[in-house]
Amino acid sequence: MRDGPVALRPMARGDADALLAIHGAPAVRAWWGAPPDGFPFDDDEATRFTILVDGAVAGLIQFYEEHDPAFRHATIDVFLDPGVTGRGHGTAAIRLLVRHLLDDRGHHRVTIDPAVDNAAAIRAYEKVGFAPVGTLHAAWRDDDGAWRDLLLMELVDRERISRT
Repeated sequence: MRDGPVALRPMARGDADALLAIHGAPAVRAWWGAPPDGFPFDDDEATRFTILVDGAVAGLIQFYEEHDPAFRHATIDVFLDPGVTGRGHGTAAIRLLVRHLLDDRGHHRVTIDPAVDNAAAIRAYEKVGFAPVGTLHAAWRDDDGAWRDLLLMELVDRERISRT
């Protein structure tokens, strides 16, 4: 999947060191916490892609799927190297993954839940079409042990709903 200089590819073993270094950067760790043991191969339920910018590893984007037909949807998470932020690369990566989830995976609804005070991330998600749904109070414990609020956001493809 590609959009200009931004590409997504299935995460590979060779990406691990670069992704771990990005995850450990203070600007990423502030929102993602400390990398868990075994990262980036620590979560068998997530489908993970490496974000490339001009061919270089620049971050990670992942999705989870709810397969129960009564609740079918996908949820995503993303982090980007602070050295490449502010140029639309995160928005492009999110747009690529959302398009994949809608067109290739058949979802009609995608969610994401950034921290309520992560204004840059929220702006990027809104540019792709995500809208706030509500606040999840004390939903995430950060590295300092403080409970933080998250903003539940969703993107709903209403045309897809009308076709099914």
